[in-house]
Amino acid sequence: MNLYATLILALALSMDAFAAAVGKGAALHRPNFREAVRTGIIFGLVEACTPLIGWALGLYASQYIMEWDHWIAFSLLLILGCRMIIDGCKHQPEISRKTTPQRHSSTTLVFTAIATSLDAMAIGVGLAFLQVDILHTAMTIGLMTMIMATLGMLIGRYIGPLLGKRAELIGGLVLIAIGFNILFEHLNLFMYAE
Repeated sequence: MNLYATLILALALSMDAFAAAVGKGAALHRPNFREAVRTGIIFGLVEACTPLIGWALGLYASQYIMEWDHWIAFSLLLILGCRMIIDGCKHQPEISRKTTPQRHSSTTLVFTAIATSLDAMAIGVGLAFLQVDILHTAMTIGLMTMIMATLGMLIGRYIGPLLGKRAELIGGLVLIAIGFNILFEHLNLFMYAE
């Protein structure tokens, strides 16, 4: 795979992380640059590891992984999205900098990153059958995702104050929509394959 193909693949795989990071940034109501970079690093590391895991698993059990990856991603995103919606519906009299969280927990970010990077694992399974430098490809995917997730958080920083408490609702809906999109794409491809 040449450099351009690797960059296009990395950009395509980072789009889910970008959308999720916009929602996360909006929910925080002006997260600082450090939090945006922290989120980008977490998303980037997870996204770099998943193609490696997929590549290794692809050498052994590709059919089993590809049968379930979309359901796992859908379930994780649905749970995280519903949790954000429930938090967004809780009554809070006034949103201020003191009551608004300034960062997401590492656990929440890791689970969101895993859910949005399962497609990279599936790509890794496919790369196991090609002559590619998997370490170079995984590092490129991770770096692109780190950049896109950081940008997503920074964009969410400006969207969040405009939307107020609705930002968390919208962020939850975005995660759920990403989950349904992953599920729909897989089921649609499965229908055409038969």
